[in-house]
Amino acid sequence: MRRKTATGFIATLGLAAALIDASPASAQASGCEQMQKLLQERQAIVGQLNATQKAKKKLTPQQACSTLGRLVSNGSAALKFAAANMDWCQIPQTFVDGMKVDNDKAAGIRNQACNAVKQQAALQRRAQQQANQQGANPFGGSDAITGGSIRVPQGAL
Repeated sequence: MRRKTATGFIATLGLAAALIDASPASAQASGCEQMQKLLQERQAIVGQLNATQKAKKKLTPQQACSTLGRLVSNGSAALKFAAANMDWCQIPQTFVDGMKVDNDKAAGIRNQACNAVKQQAALQRRAQQQANQQGANPFGGSDAITGGSIRVPQGAL
């Protein structure tokens, strides 16, 4: 009877050890899936940019600012995750370094595109203000020359 209890206890310890050993592996698999999801999202954004380039279309500054903003945001999230989980998910330092360089380049291009959007908006506001100052007709016209009304000649024609 005692022997069954001892072997049962050892079997229970063996099962617990197996569960403890399996737990990090299953936790690692579920914890590291986030990086794969981020990389798939990044690949889709880069795919959009490449498709636009292959179609020989140019993005408007607004489109470039938005798309590159999503790319930089994705890269920042991936870098944050990689830094926090580098050892656990076995992410090589060279991958993190390369991702940082790519994300910095994308951020620089995004900043240029977003600055172009801001400059374009400022020019549009300035043009609108000038139009408002000149009245309803932005090109001047006869109203601006005569003071607002045209006088009809009096007397016989």
